[in-house]
Amino acid sequence: MEALRVWRVSSNLFGLAASRVATATAAATRPLRLHTRCCSAAAATAKPPPQDRRRRSASSSASTSDRDSIRAIRLKKVEELRGKGLEPYAYKWDRTHTTKELQEEYTHLENGEVCEEAAVSIAGRIVARRAFGKLVFMTIRDDTGTIQLYCEKDSLSEDQFEQLKAFIDIGDILGASGSIKKTEKGELSVYVKTFEILTKSLLPLPDKYHGLTDVDKRYRQRYVDMIANPEVADVFRTRAKVVSEIRKTMESFGFIEVETPVLQGAAGGAEARPFITYHNSLQRDLYLRIATELHLKRMLVGGLEKVYEIGRIFRNEGISTRHNPEFTTIEMYEAYSDYESMMNMAEEIVTRCAIATHGKLKIDYQGTEISLERPWRRDTMHSLVKEATGIDFSSFGQDVESAKNAARGVPGIKIGSDESTSLQACSSVGHVLNEVFETVVESTLIQPTFVLDYPVEISPLAKPHRSYAGLTERFELFICGREIGNAFSELTDPIDQLRSRFENQIKQHNAKRAAMTKEVKSVEGQEDVDDYSYEVSLDEDFLTSLEYGMPPASGMGLGIDRLVMLLTNSASIRDVIAFPVLKVQQ
Repeated sequence: MEALRVWRVSSNLFGLAASRVATATAAATRPLRLHTRCCSAAAATAKPPPQDRRRRSASSSASTSDRDSIRAIRLKKVEELRGKGLEPYAYKWDRTHTTKELQEEYTHLENGEVCEEAAVSIAGRIVARRAFGKLVFMTIRDDTGTIQLYCEKDSLSEDQFEQLKAFIDIGDILGASGSIKKTEKGELSVYVKTFEILTKSLLPLPDKYHGLTDVDKRYRQRYVDMIANPEVADVFRTRAKVVSEIRKTMESFGFIEVETPVLQGAAGGAEARPFITYHNSLQRDLYLRIATELHLKRMLVGGLEKVYEIGRIFRNEGISTRHNPEFTTIEMYEAYSDYESMMNMAEEIVTRCAIATHGKLKIDYQGTEISLERPWRRDTMHSLVKEATGIDFSSFGQDVESAKNAARGVPGIKIGSDESTSLQACSSVGHVLNEVFETVVESTLIQPTFVLDYPVEISPLAKPHRSYAGLTERFELFICGREIGNAFSELTDPIDQLRSRFENQIKQHNAKRAAMTKEVKSVEGQEDVDDYSYEVSLDEDFLTSLEYGMPPASGMGLGIDRLVMLLTNSASIRDVIAFPVLKVQQ
C-alpha cells in the first residue's frame, strides 16, 4: 500500500520532534520508565564482553528516552485537544463496514474512479501515515484487514485538516466517514469527509520494518505483539475455531458439556505437582485442579452417560516450549464403551478440526508433512520399544534390576554418575519400560500414532487388559513426537481395583521421592526432587461415589494447546497461549 512505506519515516520524525521538546516537557512530566530484560535460559547464561554490555545498555537507554519523549509529546496533544473541546477518548463510533467488506464490495472500481454515492464509515488503528502538503494518506487496520484513508484538504474543514496534521499519530484509533475511491495507482481508499479521534495512543508502535522481534517482550506484551505482527491474531482466531469445532463434534455425538470445580480439596486424577492456595473462611488448604477426571466420573455415577469439559488445568511443574503451568484440555467420558471407542473419537475430533482450519487432512508442521488421513497407526508400547531398541521388556517378568541393566545399554539413557534419577527411582519393570519409551521412542512418533496397552504400574485408573496380564487398556496419541491425548477403559471396581491402585500409586510416589532425595547430587537433580516433593492423598469421596456404582466407561483427555500448535504450525506452546506464564522480569 502507498502509505505503508512511511511508517519508519514517521517514527523517525517523532523521534526528532521528541528531541526538540524533551527539555520543555521533562520538568512537567515524570513518565513511568519501563525497563525490560530477556529472561530466557540463553540470556541468563550468556556473558558478552563488557564493551557489548555497554553498547546494549546505551542503546536500551536511548530507546527508553525516545519512548518517554514521545509519550510526553502525546500527553500534551491530549491536553490541547481537550482545550479545543475535543475528547480524545470517545464513547462509540457507528461503523457501516469493516475494511474487508469495503475491499470486497468495491474491488470492481477502476483506477482513479470515485464512487461519490457511497457513504461509508469505518474505524480502526492508524498503522501508517504520510503527508504531502494538501494531501494526507493513512492506513487504517481493523480486525479484518486494512484500507487506505485518502484525506484531501479541500474535502475537510480547515480545522479538521489542521487537526489531522497536528494531532494524529501512528497508533491512534480513528473513526472516518466518506465516500470510496480507487487511486490512480489502484489503491482502494476511503475518501474522507469527516473523522474523529476515538482513542489517542500515548506510546509509539514498534518500527514497521523491524517489528517486535524480542521474543520475551512479545509474550510479555502480547497486545503489542498483535499490533506489530497481525498474523499473531490469526493464531488465536484459529484457536477459537478449533475449540468451537470440538464443541460441535462432541454435541454431534450426544455429549453434554459440564463444569467441575477448579478449587479442590484433594489434587487427584493425575500424578502432577499441584498449586496450593488457602481459603480464609474455611481455614483450609485447597488445590487448583490437576485434572477434571474424578468429578466427571462422579457425573457418570449420577446418571449422565456422555459428559465432557473444556477447561483450564494447573500443574506446578516446569516451563518449556511444550509445557505451561496452566493449559487447556478437553476430558470426556462415555458410559458403556471402552478405549477403542475413544480412539475413534480422537480421530474424529482432530480430523474435523483440521478440515475446519485447513480444509484438508495433509498439513505442514515445521517443515514436515503430517497426514491426518484415517485410520491412524496403532501399536503397543512393548512393540514400539522392542522395534527401537531390540529389547523385549516383557521377558523380564518382575526382575526390575535386569530391566534397568538392559535399559542402561540403550543409546540416550544416561549411565554411571550421569544416570537419570528417574531410572534409578523406577520401582517396576513397567516404570523402566516407560522411561525407555519416553527417552528413545516418543520423539520419533511423527505421524499420528496410538500407543496402546501401558503397564499397570503407571496407569492406576485404567482397567486391566482383557488379554495380557500386567497391562492396561490405555492408549496415548502422539503426533509430531508430542502426546496429544490419553485414554483408558475406566476402572469401576471401587475396592479390589481402585482403592488398591490408589494406595499403590501413593506408595510409589513416596518411594520415588525418597529415592530422588537420597541420590540427588546437583542443582538439576534438586529440581527433579522438587517435582515429587508434594503429598498425594486418597480422594475418599470419589471412592465413595464409585461404591454407588459407575457404569462401564471409557474416558479421554486431549490437549487443546498442543492441538492448536499442530494446526497453526507453532513451534512453542507460548505461541498459542495469549498470555503464557513467564519468569519474573528483573
